[in-house]
Amino acid sequence: MRTNSRRNFLRAALVGASAVAAPVPLAATARAAEAGGKAEKASGEAPGGPGADAGYAPADKVGFGTSRTKQSPVWFTLQGGRMSETYFPDLSTPASRQTQLVITDGKTFVERLSDVESRTELTGQEGVPGYRQTSWGKGWCAVTQYVTDPERASVLIDVEVRSQTGAPLQVFVLHDPSLSGEGNDDRAFPQDGALVAEDKHAASALLAEGGFAESTVGYLGVNDGWTELRENNGRLKHHYATAGPGNVVQVGRLRMDGRARSRQTVVVGFGEEAGDAVKAARRSLRTGFRAASRAYDAGWRAYLGSLSEAPSSLNGASGHALYTSSIVMLAASEDKRNPGAYIASPSMPWAFGTDRHIVPETGPYHLVWPRDLYHIGTGLLAAGDYDGASRAMDYLLKTQQSDGHWAQNCKVDGTTVWTNIQLDETAAPMLLAWLLDRHDKKTLKQLRRGAEYILGFKSDEGYKAPFSQQERWEEQSGYSPSTIASVIAGFVCLADLMQRGGQGAEASGYLEAADKWRDSLDGWTVTTKGPHSSEPYYLRLTKNGKPDSGAEYELGNNNPDPVDQRTVLDAGFLELVRLGVKSVDDPVIRNSVAVVDREISVDTPSGRHWYRYSGDGYGEQPSGKPWTVDRPEVKKTYGRAWPIFSGERGEYELLCGDSHSAAGRLRDMTCTAGDTLMLPEQVWDDRPPAPRVRPGTGTASATPLAWTHAQYLRLARSLERGTPMEFPTVVAERYLHRR
Repeated sequence: MRTNSRRNFLRAALVGASAVAAPVPLAATARAAEAGGKAEKASGEAPGGPGADAGYAPADKVGFGTSRTKQSPVWFTLQGGRMSETYFPDLSTPASRQTQLVITDGKTFVERLSDVESRTELTGQEGVPGYRQTSWGKGWCAVTQYVTDPERASVLIDVEVRSQTGAPLQVFVLHDPSLSGEGNDDRAFPQDGALVAEDKHAASALLAEGGFAESTVGYLGVNDGWTELRENNGRLKHHYATAGPGNVVQVGRLRMDGRARSRQTVVVGFGEEAGDAVKAARRSLRTGFRAASRAYDAGWRAYLGSLSEAPSSLNGASGHALYTSSIVMLAASEDKRNPGAYIASPSMPWAFGTDRHIVPETGPYHLVWPRDLYHIGTGLLAAGDYDGASRAMDYLLKTQQSDGHWAQNCKVDGTTVWTNIQLDETAAPMLLAWLLDRHDKKTLKQLRRGAEYILGFKSDEGYKAPFSQQERWEEQSGYSPSTIASVIAGFVCLADLMQRGGQGAEASGYLEAADKWRDSLDGWTVTTKGPHSSEPYYLRLTKNGKPDSGAEYELGNNNPDPVDQRTVLDAGFLELVRLGVKSVDDPVIRNSVAVVDREISVDTPSGRHWYRYSGDGYGEQPSGKPWTVDRPEVKKTYGRAWPIFSGERGEYELLCGDSHSAAGRLRDMTCTAGDTLMLPEQVWDDRPPAPRVRPGTGTASATPLAWTHAQYLRLARSLERGTPMEFPTVVAERYLHRR
C-alpha cells in the first residue's frame, strides 16, 4: 500500500513533467511512429455481432467540461477514473459511453483505470472546468488531463503513464462509441490512421500522437478489446479492422512503455461524417494539448470576468470556489446550437442509464425542463449573467406548445419528450419574465396564452386548475401547495407585466383568479385531522381538495401500498412564502415548518437536509444498488436527502429575518460538494447502506445537478442582499401588505 507522502510526491513529479511538455509536431509524430516500430496491421471483420446491450456510466460525475465557443459542440464527463459520456452534436445526445486506459505488463495483470484507485482534481484557475485524473495500479501510475478544443468538436486527453518498478508496460486506449445516443447500431473501421465509428447521423475518430502500435474492434462482451486483453494476459489475440452494425468497442495500443516513453496525446474527434471526425481529430492533434488548454482556459476566464463580483456573504475560500464552479456548471449546461437550452444534468442516474424498459431512449436528465430552466435562469441572474437568463427566457418562448402550455420536458432542439401537464411549469415563464422585466408585446402575448391554458385546464378526474395533472415531483396529480403558489404568483406577475406593457385593463381576470385560488388554498391543502400534529399543517397534496377526507393514493417508487394523504408531507408549502403568497408569520406555515423538521429531515455531518416527501422511494436500494422500478426483485428503495431544500430553507429564513440560520444553510450546501465542486441531486442519509457510505455526501444521483448549483448561487446572492433575490415583491404587496 502506497503512503500518502509517496503518492503526493509521484503526483507532483508527473504534474511537473506535464507542465513543461510541448505539443509534438506532425513530422515528429511520424518519426516517433517509425521509432516505435511497425504497427500490427488489423484486418478482417469481427464476428459475433451485434454484441451485448450496454448501459452508461453511473451518474455521480466528478468532471463536466466544454469550451465557451460555439465552434466546439462537444462536452465530456468524468466518472470512476475515466472519461465517461461525451455529448455531440448537442447536449441531449450522448456520443460515447467511455474512453479510458487499459494498462498491462503483458503477463501478470490487466487493469483499467475504472478498476483501480483514482483521484480527480481541478486544474487551471478557479472555475475553469479542466481536470486531472491520477490513477494507481500494480506498479504504475497514470495521469490523464482533459479539455475540449475551442476551435473544433474534439476532446484532447493528455496521457502520462509511469512504471514504478522499471518493468515495461503496454498502454491501450479503450473507446466505446454510442453515437446519436444509441450505441447498438454503430459501425467501426480504420481511416487515415484513426479508429472511426459512425452511424447514420454522426461519426467519431480516435487518434493518438504517433499512431497506434496495434488495434482491434469488436462487439461488447463478445470480442471487444477489453475482453480479449483480460482473457489473454494483456495481449490482443485478434486484430479486427471492422465491425458493425452493433455495439462496437475500439481499442488501440499507444506507443509508450512507461519508461523510455511515458507521454502521448489522444484525441476523440466528432463530425457528421467520418471524414469530418478524422479532420477534427487531426487538427486538434496538430494544435496540441497545451495550446488547446490555454485557449480553453482563456475563454472561461473571460466569461467569468464579465460577471458580477462574488457576494461577500460567501464562507471562506471553499464557498467562493463553489460559487464560481456553480456558475461554470450552469454555463456549461447550455446547448451551443440551441441558445438558452440548459439541460438538467449531463448524467443518466440509476436505471435511466441502463434499463431500456424504463426509458427507451437515453434518459431524461439531459433534457430541458421548464421548472429547472426557471431555477437556472434565477441562478444566472444571481451570478450577473443577465444575457444567459434572457436566452433561457427566449428558449421558453420558442418551445411553448400550440395550446399555450409548456411540455414536461423536451430535447434541446425543442422536440417534446414527456408530455404530462404540470401547471407550475406553465407558470414558471411568467415568474422568470417578471424577474427579467420582459413586457414586450411578443412576450406578453405568449405568457397570456399560458395563463389562458391554466384558466381552462381540466384534469381527467374532472378537477379544474389549480389542480394539476402532476405536481413538482412529477409523480402525482392533485392540489399541491407548491404548484398553487406558482400559478398564483405567476398570474400576479403577469398582470404587473401587462400593466407595464400598456395592457393593464386586460389583466383583471388573472388577478381575480389568483385571489380566488389564494382564498381557497388552505381549504384544499391544509389538514386539521392529520396524525403529525393537533394543529393544522400543509400536506404534500390532496387528491380531491378535501384534506381531512383520508383519501388514499399510491406513492410509487417501490411503495406498493396506498397511503392516507394526511400522512404525506413535503416542504413545498414554503413556495407560498418565498413567492409572496403567504406571510412567514402565518400560523399554519409555522406549524408546518415544525412538522416537516420533525418528520422528514435528517442531520448529517454536512448539516441538516430534507427529503422530498414522506416515504419517497426515488433513490438507491438498501444495499446501495441503483433505483429501478417494476422489477420483482426490487422490494424497497429509499429517496435520500436533497441539498436543494437547504437553499429553499435559507431563503425562507431570510424572509424571517434570520440571516444567521440562512448563512448556515449555505454552509451546509457547501459541505455536500465533492472534491471537484459538483453539487449532487441527493446526499446519503443515516439509513442503509450507511455507515458504509458517509451521510451527507453525494449519492449516485444526478451530479452535477444544475438546479442545485442554481439554488446555491441564488442563496449566496440573497444573503448579500438580505432578502431572496427571486422574491416577487408585487405578489407580496398584493397579499401581505394590502390585505
